[in-house]
Amino acid sequence: MPKGMFLKSDGFASNLSAPFQASTLKAFCAARGIAYAAQGLPIALDTFLEYAQSFRQRFVPRLEEVNVASLTEDAAGFRITLQDGTIFNAQNAVIATGITSFAYVPASLAALPSELVSHSFAHREGDSFRGRDVIVVGAGSSATDTAAMLHDAGAIVRIMARTCAIEYNSIPDPAAETLLHRIQRPASGIGRGWRSYLCATAPLLFHKLPEPIRKRAIQSHMHPAAGWFMRNKIEGRIPCLFGKKIVDANILNGRVRLELMSDFGNRELVDCDHVVAATGYRPDIRKLSFLQRELCDRIAPNQMTAPLSDKFETQVPGLFIIGPAAINSFGPLMRFMYGAEFAAPHVAAHLERRVSISSARRAA
Repeated sequence: MPKGMFLKSDGFASNLSAPFQASTLKAFCAARGIAYAAQGLPIALDTFLEYAQSFRQRFVPRLEEVNVASLTEDAAGFRITLQDGTIFNAQNAVIATGITSFAYVPASLAALPSELVSHSFAHREGDSFRGRDVIVVGAGSSATDTAAMLHDAGAIVRIMARTCAIEYNSIPDPAAETLLHRIQRPASGIGRGWRSYLCATAPLLFHKLPEPIRKRAIQSHMHPAAGWFMRNKIEGRIPCLFGKKIVDANILNGRVRLELMSDFGNRELVDCDHVVAATGYRPDIRKLSFLQRELCDRIAPNQMTAPLSDKFETQVPGLFIIGPAAINSFGPLMRFMYGAEFAAPHVAAHLERRVSISSARRAA
């Protein structure tokens, strides 16, 4: 996220997963005198990063900051090679790599060089774009956050999207929180409404649904939306090109020329110095550079994500996947940090039982 922004998730849905009340964002804010509310008060990114660092130091003090170079199968289970040359074996491995490898850039832009096209994931600061003409493609929180950051840094910014408008989350209204309203549109860690509530509270039930129904549910839940607090940073400040899609992109005199087509079939040419694709993330395990292609083909034949058991285990015994790459098996909950509060204890308990059984057998 760009510096100085706010999380779109409410306070109650922004906890990191640990089995202690003292590990919550609410407890962290209370201990430091930082304003907090379960709903209705945006969480500053800086506050969350401080909370995350404190959480790490307290609960995961031995975390090793080194990338994995390769993960392969061997007789002992898995052979893991780190980029610093360290090699070790493990009977079980959990892939929990988040969104880092899954940034999606539309095919119409992907062929252009990185100095002309980039993904919003790459930008925390906008100073290098001061005075430059930038188009941000997208209509979700990444697009609004990035556009606001670039505008504040002195760039000439436009937002371009296929939608007819930017959808903003509703402003929380305590007066509207009646019993009837809570029954009709219950709150959950991934949004309001019964559909979101069921996805957030019953991921194992979601896992049992037929695949076509799971796919439809995910697609209907994946629409872009910006935080309610971003409206004043966009409207009246940043021009928007709505109802248009990119049909072609070329380089002309060192700049980007986009050919756009409207919903009515009208075409126009638009030039800019740089395009930022705030076009989200598409999980694809073949983008995980440490996984051999042969292993990818075994765990996800003919698809981008692996079918998982109800314990998050792939078709390769002992290899687990959690996070966004598990969305097709467990639903939209896996898109959100809130999903770790289900996935982490669920997988950990299963592994604890498996390791205990294995130890008992060796002892016998």
